[in-house]
Amino acid sequence: MKLVRLMANLGYGSRREVMQLFREGRVTDPSGEVLYTDDRVEHADVRIDGEMLDPPAGLVLLMHKPTGYTCSRKDAGRLVYDLLPPRWRRRDPALSTVGRLDRDTSGLLLLTDDGALLHRIISPKANVAKVYEATLARDLQGGEGELFASGTLMLESEITPLAPAQLQVLEPRRARLTVTEGRYHQVRRMFAAAGNHVEALERVAVGRLTLDGLAPGEWRALDADDVARAFDPPQPL
Repeated sequence: MKLVRLMANLGYGSRREVMQLFREGRVTDPSGEVLYTDDRVEHADVRIDGEMLDPPAGLVLLMHKPTGYTCSRKDAGRLVYDLLPPRWRRRDPALSTVGRLDRDTSGLLLLTDDGALLHRIISPKANVAKVYEATLARDLQGGEGELFASGTLMLESEITPLAPAQLQVLEPRRARLTVTEGRYHQVRRMFAAAGNHVEALERVAVGRLTLDGLAPGEWRALDADDVARAFDPPQPL
């Protein structure tokens, strides 16, 4: 791929704007030698104002989503995309969230520009474990774990029961829940079905990926090994 098109696809500007970067001598190799639009060099050997190019297509990010941010491109208010470099909004192919966390849920969120990978992760057949920690309005009653693991729990307005889920009680009003589905507001609705209310919710793991020290609002790019870990089978219920 020609450098002009590559850089435009990475969001550095329109082709005309990228051409201007070349005319100004701002595109160089690692030694500072000026590059030209028809040069053929490796992605890793291109610098803009001395900085490495953004990662190429096939990008997968792990973000610690804060509360108050929406997994959308169009909603009013703060969006998870606001936490990324502004030019990344112009990448082609575009970055998308892998599933969604609602505005009031924090924690581990994956984003990618790889459509095939996105659908592979969210497919029900993937059976990827997602782990949430919930703070509840009332003490747990003791029967929630059996109910969630039964495979018979029906949520309101649903026509099929939930797959078995694993509950671990952390404190009287705190619990860790592992699910392998991604239904709308699933965790909140499960606790509501058990007569409780979720006051705070955080996703702490997907597969064997964890936040690993990322502070709210921070993110990191994943390598191929990291991505493979997202597909590790869930622990037995």
